[in-house]
Amino acid sequence: MARRLNSVDVHVGRRIRAARLAKGMSQERLADSLGVTFQQVQKYEKGVNRVGAGRLHFLAKSLTVPISYFFEDAGGAEVTPTTNASFDAITEALSTKEGIRIARALARIREPEIRRRIADLLEAMVTSQERRVA
Repeated sequence: MARRLNSVDVHVGRRIRAARLAKGMSQERLADSLGVTFQQVQKYEKGVNRVGAGRLHFLAKSLTVPISYFFEDAGGAEVTPTTNASFDAITEALSTKEGIRIARALARIREPEIRRRIADLLEAMVTSQERRVA
């Protein structure tokens, strides 16, 4: 009998992926630091495999985040693989080279007005593209 995805496992997995991407670390490199295969890291990130306490401790050290980071905003709501499509889209975009470059460049811009204008520009470009496709 297949195990159902647990909302906390899915949430922790998403947080692992977000922290890994923010650090610019590959699944392979994270796997090496944990002594597991990159496939195991994939399973952790998808919430398919549960992360034990000891492994979570090593994940926090490898990703230089506090253990509490993995549980922030977990809430009590049931989370399914498709519940948080927005978060999934963001982590998917950040998993590309271009997404990482954009995020890092945006993080270096100190002026909030400039960051807002860049966001407005990107949204306008997407809206324009969607209109042409429709």
